Amino acid sequence: MSIVDKALASRVALVTGGSRGIGRAIALALSRRGAKVIVNFTSRPDAAEAVVAEITAAGGQAASARFDVSDSAAVTESIKEIGKTHGSLDILVNNAGVAINGLLMRFSDDQWQKTMAINLGGAFHCTRAASSLLLRAKEHGRIINITSVVGEMGNRGQSAYAASKAGMIGFTKATALELSSRRVTVNAIAPGFIETEMTAEHLPEEQKQKLLESIPLGRIGGADEIADVAAFLAGPEAAYITGQVLRVNGGMLM
Repeated sequence: MSIVDKALASRVALVTGGSRGIGRAIALALSRRGAKVIVNFTSRPDAAEAVVAEITAAGGQAASARFDVSDSAAVTESIKEIGKTHGSLDILVNNAGVAINGLLMRFSDDQWQKTMAINLGGAFHCTRAASSLLLRAKEHGRIINITSVVGEMGNRGQSAYAASKAGMIGFTKATALELSSRRVTVNAIAPGFIETEMTAEHLPEEQKQKLLESIPLGRIGGADEIADVAAFLAGPEAAYITGQVLRVNGGMLM
């Protein structure tokens, strides 16, 4: 990893779920543009510290922050501490998420509530807690929500996941309107089929092949391709973009 530019120099970014997959790729991409990155994690300190080490080894700045995005009090306290320790919070990436798959008729209340608490509740808790800091951001705040193509098109066996990701889209648009008067932009990225540990764990090979047939570009996306879009939205080039959902899905949904 090497520094690409310094467009985000002096900016502090928090990436939830930043220790693995898309979150990790986003943390690295923001660092390459000069941001100091706070890597949030819940259960894998080793993975989070590996991301921090990779960033610092390349000459960037990073730290880790352990808190559960579904815990409102923990989020509020942790983000307050981030602002105090690092002096500001300019960029928030709501990436932390969970995919619990299962047919609707067999889906439990606990599974539904956990999905909503992490995916949608987490974005709410973090955005609410970070808003006061983002409104004071030096170069105007940025919020980037990671939703999913499933939130727009649905998918069998993913009713809770699809509902939570669709909710994030509505949440993105509403918060974009609320925060726009202070030039805080709020946008969402809707990835399609991206190769990560989560997809590897939850997607059998047969289903993977069927999915490939539905992607016009004929290939699986990479986490770096989502991260590059996030780095763009966080930068000065995207100052006039807000309330939008950017689809990065190889043409699965047009």
